[in-house]
Amino acid sequence: MRKILIGMLALVCCTLTLLAIPRAEYPRPQFERTDWVNLNGEWTYSHDFSGSGMEREFYKSTGFAGKITVPFCPESDLSGVGYKDFIQHFWYQRKISVPQSWTGKKVLLNFGAVYYKAEIYIDGVFAARHFGGTSSFSVDVTSLVKPGQEHSLVVYAESDVRGAQQAAGKQNLQYESYACNYTRTTGIWQTVWMEAVHPEGLRSVQVLTDIDQKQLVIRPRFYQELGGKLEVSLLDNGKVIAKQAVSASSLATVILPVKNLKTWSPESPFLYDVEYKVLNKQGEVVDVVKAYVGMRKVHIEGNKVHLNNKPYYQRLVLDQGFYPDGIWTAPNDEALKRDIELSMEAGFNGARLHQKVFEERFHYWADKLGYITWGEASSWGMDCNDPVVARNFITEWSEIVYRDMNHPSILIWTPANEQFWPDRIQYPRMMEDLYKLTKMIDPTRPFHGASGGTHIATDIWTIHDYEQDPAKLKQNLYNGGKLAKTPVWEIQLKPMNIGFNGLKYTDQYTFPEYKKDMPYIVDEFGGIKWNPAQQMESAQNTSWGYGEPPRSLEEFYARLEGQVNNVLSLSADIWGYCYTQLTDVEQEQNGIYYYDRKPKFDMKRIHTIFSQDPE
Repeated sequence: MRKILIGMLALVCCTLTLLAIPRAEYPRPQFERTDWVNLNGEWTYSHDFSGSGMEREFYKSTGFAGKITVPFCPESDLSGVGYKDFIQHFWYQRKISVPQSWTGKKVLLNFGAVYYKAEIYIDGVFAARHFGGTSSFSVDVTSLVKPGQEHSLVVYAESDVRGAQQAAGKQNLQYESYACNYTRTTGIWQTVWMEAVHPEGLRSVQVLTDIDQKQLVIRPRFYQELGGKLEVSLLDNGKVIAKQAVSASSLATVILPVKNLKTWSPESPFLYDVEYKVLNKQGEVVDVVKAYVGMRKVHIEGNKVHLNNKPYYQRLVLDQGFYPDGIWTAPNDEALKRDIELSMEAGFNGARLHQKVFEERFHYWADKLGYITWGEASSWGMDCNDPVVARNFITEWSEIVYRDMNHPSILIWTPANEQFWPDRIQYPRMMEDLYKLTKMIDPTRPFHGASGGTHIATDIWTIHDYEQDPAKLKQNLYNGGKLAKTPVWEIQLKPMNIGFNGLKYTDQYTFPEYKKDMPYIVDEFGGIKWNPAQQMESAQNTSWGYGEPPRSLEEFYARLEGQVNNVLSLSADIWGYCYTQLTDVEQEQNGIYYYDRKPKFDMKRIHTIFSQDPE
């Protein structure tokens, strides 16, 4: 009885400890180990307004005066700091202890994301530097730490969001938020954790779901290759249905037949479990990784996107992934799941993840719930005529694609949004490089270079049109009975008053008109502003949306239904849409939901409008 009580007490204590850690869930559910330590929670911090922290040897700190809650950025309320002005230099510190049981293993320090440049120090010794504010990275600190001892971890974050050389996304480049630009995010904004990995452990895998041949193809990579074995098991509801052992070599390929194949789709989001075991020469298991896979195929035939070899119409919503209290960081794991559920309740079958790289837990919930997405980078804020920008962006984008390529819910890669650059050399070169690089890393998905912008190299033709009158919107998209064949930059640049200096691309880089052999998708429209108090002068001055707002709810519903129905009526040529947007974000008030996720409208009526597929 006493042992039972002690065990129950230990379980309660463990549970309370986990509850005390913000974002305590394992951050990488598609490649999960059990031996890990969450480093979220209270850290110390210091501003460094003059950028003199290096001279003052902040990297040797054993504790700063301020307290901050990681993984929430210092601009957010959840961080406990709430500093809204520009932050160019910011220092973090906390104590870390490596478990004694990790002796003989690699100690990896993992960061979900740090905006923008990060430098890592252990006890004042430089460990690593990383560029890119939205991609994950890992630091091997084995030589800098000793199991059973305490060490001081210092993270220095540097950002010049107005310097035009780093991807900023929707971070406001002015002091206060305005139009469709919002509160900034600096420093650590995703989970930080340590894990123990055997020196011969599994580094990563690429999974290729070949539904035509009914097989799963896996390409593994290892930290060291010392003559061991890799065993891979595929499970259906806990039952092993396929298993193979190969040499623990990065040249090895695992091929598992999948009998009685169950495909993944929004209608049936079935996921197989996968277990990876690495064995050394003596046959001892030295590494175990739990994962999952969704067997699905996405490709293009003619002007339609296909899912599992059938044309699949995408009814997407624009999701910017902002939260009132956490900004870029969801307050908890449930909030990530809930955003997907809210979108599905509104009738959408997926989202265009807009100007932000979403954390892996979001993709996990999309995989489980059956929710398709387009993966996009935070490309706004860059001067795409600058070769340094290409250097910075291409590196970050490659890390993004490699991290998320195994998620079945991601259907399309979209690195950029609304890029209009009157440059015949640097911008075309960058976009062509992005196209080639993305295809080399992940040949399984279509590539969509610049959503609604100047198309250089793309598998999909898109346009953004916020015409509020449904009839005029249809005319814009269909151009009086013919598909809009005007080059997309001419359509977009004139109303936006952006000069193009008379340049028109006619060389091999561009598509001079919409082609019938690629999908044409309206991946931004709507944006209908609705604020119940919008008739008040104060609301008109402080909120933002597209066009003249409706004057009544019935006028809103009529406009929305007219826009959606007119887009659907063009489905012979326009194969999908993305409505702006899921929630209000700060002053932008054109969401289906308020910023706090409360519904604005009769959601049954909204669901009826957005759940329609073309006839």
